[in-house]
Amino acid sequence: MTASSQARIAAHTSWAKTADRSARTAPAHRGLADKFLREARERLGPDATDRQVADAAESARTAHYLAMSAKGHAAKRAKRGLAETPDGPGPTGETA
Repeated sequence: MTASSQARIAAHTSWAKTADRSARTAPAHRGLADKFLREARERLGPDATDRQVADAAESARTAHYLAMSAKGHAAKRAKRGLAETPDGPGPTGETA
């Protein structure tokens, strides 16, 4: 059995024993939200209001997830042998 397979089994076993998944993942969710807030405050500087920082952090979070989504879609297209064309995806790199 590969190390990857062993790790997957261990992860699923651990999740199977987790009664409250939200509580288990809450620290990670808080940490990511704090990261976006901290980075927004650094970019905007000390004169920014809390509202400005919160808005900037929310936009950064949205941009982060949109970029992840785009990369996932691109990987799926590449796996299927499709490429982007001006009119949308096309087979194997064809352009319009």
